Amino acid sequence: MKEKEADYWKEKLELSQHPEGGWFREVYRAEEQIIHSSLPSRFTGNRSFSTSIYYLLEKGQFSAFHRIKSDELWHFYAGFPLNIHVIHPEGKYETITIGNNPDANEHLQAVIPAGCWFGSIAENPFTLAGCTVSPGFDFSDFVMAKRNALLEEFPHLKEIILTLTKPE
Repeated sequence: MKEKEADYWKEKLELSQHPEGGWFREVYRAEEQIIHSSLPSRFTGNRSFSTSIYYLLEKGQFSAFHRIKSDELWHFYAGFPLNIHVIHPEGKYETITIGNNPDANEHLQAVIPAGCWFGSIAENPFTLAGCTVSPGFDFSDFVMAKRNALLEEFPHLKEIILTLTKPE
């Protein structure tokens, strides 16, 4: 069976452009909520138990550095491997590769801890992934990195910051 192309997945999964880059569609948002008083103080209101999206990047597209207040679990579905670049709050940098070849150190699932800056650039034709967030994603928890601030905080990561941020 021939590998499906990016356009196939965008059409079949009804994906739309994502504000940080690439294509997405929310596929699940738990109806039940965690009340604000039961959440860590970094959250500003109630949150769904969990949310999930499909996420697709095509060659040359990038997901700009951003961070959220919850852990984010990435799932690999189809296409080609994708490197997720992660900057931890203390400045540690790591690259996690999602894909379907464990012999090449690719992971079917990968966790990005809450509060880390992370982003990706598609170096291959496309990657179709899923992202699950718990407590559920809310745009009030989303922060897009500002290039100059990130460069000031992490000057040792200049090259990847310039790659995964937009000029101010």
